[in-house]
Amino acid sequence: MARSVFGLVLAFLLGVGIAGSRASSQKASEEEDIFEQLDLLMEVFERIRADYVEPVDDKKVLQGAIAGMLQSLDPHSSYLPPKSYDSLQFQMEGEYGGLGLEVTMEKGVVVVVSPIRGTPAERAGLKAGDYITHIDGKPVMGLSLDEAVEKMRGPVGTAITLTVVRRGLEEPFEVKIVREKIVVPSVEARIERGRIGYIAVSSFNEQTAKGIRKAIRSFRAEHKDDLAGIVLDLRNNPGGLLDQAVAVADEFLARGEIVSVRGRHERDNERFQATAGDLTHGLPMIVLVNAGSASASEIVAGALQDHRRAVILGEQTFGKGTVQHILPLGPGRGALRLTTARYYTPSGRSIQELGITPDIPVLTPANGHRLKPARERDLRGHLRNDQVSGKDDAGVPPVAEEQEEGAHQPAEPEMVDRDVQLEYALDLLEGVAKAVAGMRTARVATDPAKSAP
Repeated sequence: MARSVFGLVLAFLLGVGIAGSRASSQKASEEEDIFEQLDLLMEVFERIRADYVEPVDDKKVLQGAIAGMLQSLDPHSSYLPPKSYDSLQFQMEGEYGGLGLEVTMEKGVVVVVSPIRGTPAERAGLKAGDYITHIDGKPVMGLSLDEAVEKMRGPVGTAITLTVVRRGLEEPFEVKIVREKIVVPSVEARIERGRIGYIAVSSFNEQTAKGIRKAIRSFRAEHKDDLAGIVLDLRNNPGGLLDQAVAVADEFLARGEIVSVRGRHERDNERFQATAGDLTHGLPMIVLVNAGSASASEIVAGALQDHRRAVILGEQTFGKGTVQHILPLGPGRGALRLTTARYYTPSGRSIQELGITPDIPVLTPANGHRLKPARERDLRGHLRNDQVSGKDDAGVPPVAEEQEEGAHQPAEPEMVDRDVQLEYALDLLEGVAKAVAGMRTARVATDPAKSAP
């Protein structure tokens, strides 16, 4: 009796029709199947409570069931217990305690999507695609992603040891990292080579668009009309808030669509348009990307590429073309992180699985061999690109490192520690500035009105 009542109540909450509905026979059959599955869920729960070797924590077991439901969907959907939900809110505000890693889960272990620039994780040498198999000597296998993240967080000043497996290395290795208060000023700005504005964005939190505007205004105040161009560095930027990605792209676009979001239901569909005005007044622009550029980073890069507003330089991006919403479940119940839509660049292309292909591929130099970094398409259970036909990877083109034989790939050992991608971008912008200056000089020389005494 308890199972039947539980099933009826839960079915009602899920929006399942009950007795008295005028549904078709097919719908009635589907509802009956749902009732059977809910009844099975309750039966398993009761068997666990009655027969498990030790008394169980009902709340913990039910939270595990909820987490399992979310994990069955895709790598980016998950259940956030109350503590994890609180931590996420602090992170999105731009301040939290921990290591400074964006991670996901693959085959039961934690996978690094990207270390955040300037954090303990980056200084410790962690890289996109690293697998974290143990935390303080204890395996992560069996933990949910949020449980693993909670274990990596802790009091500021305390140390944590991660066991890491890296592609290309035969043996796992350990990394000891001291936790810090992670205050992520998501925007770092400076002038390069005297007249090129460099802006690095480490993540898209609530402060990002404001930081971009401040940086550009500072460049203009100091250099007036002498700026030669802008480099926007989105490398190892794992993403963040959709509205901030839209706002950042809008700063560099005078018109047109930035991104469209399309979900299962019409109510989930939305198009985001640029507002009038380009804060840089059309300055030449290069965007740096790599395999650690994901989600919101790819929205910005895709919009600027489709509108031919910027040249994209670097490596194929991660390929996360889905949108997650945080759905609170009420006080003390945590929240769902649920994939609700896919996003598309202004030209209508989905980058899910595929990523953004740079206009100018420039690979980073490596010590003797090139490792293929992990991307969205490598994650178990990832959503397929809905613009690619077929059920396997036959229709998915290989990433840039595998297909771009003409990519600029420095090999000299002395270049391993140099930022060759940034150097390449700066060289290009300087070349454009010199060419423009030369054309202006030539016009003045051939214009009698301007050359006369």
